[in-house]
Amino acid sequence: MKTLIKNCKIITPYDVLYGYGVIVEDDKINNILEEENIDTKEFYNIIDGEGGYLAPGFIDIHNHGNSGFDIMDRTEEALDKIGEYHISNGVTSYLGTVITSSYEDMENAIKNIVEYKNKEDKSNIIGIHLEGPFFNIIKKGAQPEKHIKVPDRQEMEKILEISKGLLKMVSLAPELEGALGLIRYIKANNVTVAMAHTNSTYDEAKKGINNGITVATHLYNGMRGFNHREPGVIGASLLDDRVYCELIYDRFHLHDGAVKIALRSKGYDKIVLVSDAMMAAGLKDGEYVLGGQRVNVYDGKPRLESGSIAGSTLDLQRAVYNMVNYLQVPINEAVKMASLNPAKAINMDKELGSIEIGKIADFIIFNEDIEIQRVFLGGNLAWKKN
Repeated sequence: MKTLIKNCKIITPYDVLYGYGVIVEDDKINNILEEENIDTKEFYNIIDGEGGYLAPGFIDIHNHGNSGFDIMDRTEEALDKIGEYHISNGVTSYLGTVITSSYEDMENAIKNIVEYKNKEDKSNIIGIHLEGPFFNIIKKGAQPEKHIKVPDRQEMEKILEISKGLLKMVSLAPELEGALGLIRYIKANNVTVAMAHTNSTYDEAKKGINNGITVATHLYNGMRGFNHREPGVIGASLLDDRVYCELIYDRFHLHDGAVKIALRSKGYDKIVLVSDAMMAAGLKDGEYVLGGQRVNVYDGKPRLESGSIAGSTLDLQRAVYNMVNYLQVPINEAVKMASLNPAKAINMDKELGSIEIGKIADFIIFNEDIEIQRVFLGGNLAWKKN
């Protein structure tokens, strides 16, 4: 059965198309044609975009939870609730981020994701982002110190085995003893390697990149600061074209000027917008938990008792809005940072991330204020604003 989506402004990786329609067949994009050349009699279902923007669904490759639930809850209910919140904010696919914990807790969280069956009205969990435990304690941030350890090849082998192909990304500190060998091993298993919670120098970061690192996790946060005599991991990430840079652009984690520097250095194609959201996302200020640690959220800003930032309450809809409205990034480029770029970063761009023929028909429709109106999974309506 064919579906036609018409009367919308279509956001592609290259431009915004006006006067075109998208044809969906068998959950995939079959064609993109000028509406005047489309015979509507051919279609079983016709969707009126009502003049809104039709964009690829957002992909969040770094988030811990929302709605009072955490990936580390290790339950089906948690993944259901997290997926419900994501889809209402235009996220059609996400990586469940497993934080530094005991091996047993990480293993159980991974197994919970592997066993989970995606639902037709919830965001699809497409894999796992292992954030830890191979970090530098000096830059631990909200990572529980008691579970941070040096790189362990045997532990990584076990994690790869139980992940059953769903491990898509591993964040670690490249300066640690044994890290370079582990980076090569992870890369050889077709998993994206990122650097995070690291105190690496410029040279140490470059060694990590040369051995297979292709992502800087939440750039600027949880890493050695930039210095004109020692540019560190920030300098290495900004200067190397092989590296995608995650940004938590809630205007709290990052100053607008820092984001502008990243945009000037990386261009639009190497920036990945992420939420790094924790369970307080979508809820009121109060006391919550991240990685077994107490987190106080005030004015939407989560902090540990030590004062360290502990995740965020951001969603990708707001991150895209911030790019467009505060930094005047073209809307198709801002959308790309939350869709195609993350798909490329985890090597899933052949099937996800853009409105192109042959890709899965995961779409969102939003208005001029980037407010999500409808969400489609495989061309089927999954969520609609009341």
